[in-house]
Amino acid sequence: MKRTKGIVPLVLVVALTACGSPQPAQHAQATSLTWAIETQPITLNPQQWAQNKVRLLVFNQFDALLSRGADGSFQPWLAKSWTVSDDELTYTLELRDDVTFHDGTRFDAAAVKANLDQFRKPGYNPTVASIQLRAFDKAEVLSPTSLRITLTEPDGLFLDFLASPYSGQISPKSLRSAKDLKFGGPDLVGTGPFILDAYVQGQEIRYRRNPAYTWPPAGAAHQGPAHLSQLTYRFLPEAAVRVGALTSGQVQVIEGVPATETALIKSDPNLSHQSALNSGTSFTYYFNTSHAPFDDQRVREAFRAATDVDAVLKAVYQGTATRAWSLVGKASPFYDATLEGTYGADPAKANALLDEAGWKQRDAEGFRTKDGKRLTVRTLASAAFIRDRRDVLAQAIQAQVKQSAGIDFQVKIVDQGTAQKALDDNEYELFENSRGDSDAGAALNLLLPGKGAINRTHYSDPQLEKWLAAATATSDQAERKELYTKVQRAVVTDKAIVLPIYVPADQIAAQRSVQGLGFDPGSGTPRNAYDVRIGT
Repeated sequence: MKRTKGIVPLVLVVALTACGSPQPAQHAQATSLTWAIETQPITLNPQQWAQNKVRLLVFNQFDALLSRGADGSFQPWLAKSWTVSDDELTYTLELRDDVTFHDGTRFDAAAVKANLDQFRKPGYNPTVASIQLRAFDKAEVLSPTSLRITLTEPDGLFLDFLASPYSGQISPKSLRSAKDLKFGGPDLVGTGPFILDAYVQGQEIRYRRNPAYTWPPAGAAHQGPAHLSQLTYRFLPEAAVRVGALTSGQVQVIEGVPATETALIKSDPNLSHQSALNSGTSFTYYFNTSHAPFDDQRVREAFRAATDVDAVLKAVYQGTATRAWSLVGKASPFYDATLEGTYGADPAKANALLDEAGWKQRDAEGFRTKDGKRLTVRTLASAAFIRDRRDVLAQAIQAQVKQSAGIDFQVKIVDQGTAQKALDDNEYELFENSRGDSDAGAALNLLLPGKGAINRTHYSDPQLEKWLAAATATSDQAERKELYTKVQRAVVTDKAIVLPIYVPADQIAAQRSVQGLGFDPGSGTPRNAYDVRIGT
């Protein structure tokens, strides 16, 4: 057996504590904090997690088996150590023996097995089952604190799964008895530093401190229970309302700071501001290649050339957004920087390509036509996933492609059911998406294979799938980067099936009295409130 790279033995964590690095929690005093967030969760079940913006909620209530260090390495959490066999098919986890779920149930190897087996149940989370757990064969309890996991083939994404919200441990008792397992709620319990008190749809979610919590991940700033005794997240989707709530003292923290208010917040001596790029994929427009007009590569390239990404980002985000050049985010170790500057705004090229593709005529409104049909491109975005003023961004692109090339770009913000029906019925031309996976490889396997769970381009290439499969089957990061570079160049340069726009980032603004805020090193999203305290 060999030890996985990045492991931090528990004895080292204990030694660091004794030397004075992490400080014991001072939690006798009752302290509460109110935090305004941009996006309302569509689920509080960590194993159903889909919105990058609500990741910080999940890790208040649930703990994962592993964590990520500041350098991106895997570190202990509920699993205090792990080993991997030479053939990379067997993972043996040694678990902490001092952890309990919020309902009093003991956390042990049987609980981990129950959580893994939950993903085998039909319809539970087919996306995770087909990607992150595609090679999962079985989990065997060796002892109360030891679990052996067997894979059918090597999987470079498996450790990332163990450190993701999807491995958030749920009490087996509540897995069996929760009233709404898909959504979660107070009766779906974890082992986290906070206990969910109440969820009020459209308004807020409230937590209270878990007084028994003594098992933070390696790298936490303190040991023992959380500093805060009460924690409330208010759902305030309007950016101006969030900022007003912060400056008026109604809330102490906000996330999703709008570009229009960044300078004001940074100049206020009573406020602090932090920002970090997200991992995973950039916010990207994916062209549906299965029908007109984007079944023609010339039209895909024309739409891309008609869009001045730098101009729209400057207009919408006032210089605070990072331009994307690939569907892989710039914060990812797999990002291909050689794509930068290889394409861009070129109205002359856009118009020449559309003429060549037969879209030569114009109607009374100035839109291009072909055989009496207007050059129309539709996108439907689910309101639950709108963040970073993406609706305003789409409107800016809409105006731009009409003016520069005569393209009728139709943008609709709809409910989740309507958006899903349009996708299922193939009634769209553009699909917009960003993924917050800490390992971009997970996102690429969802988005690009012909049978990928969220392949909305309907593009399929056997060579591309071979590269993706080979990258997944190895843990050699250099080899994975080489393969993912080939993938990026194929979809961005060779086939032009994507228009990368910007790299998502998260921002936190807070009253100066709030300390301990920061970002998760694996995802770049705001971390949970375990280390947050109010003081000078």
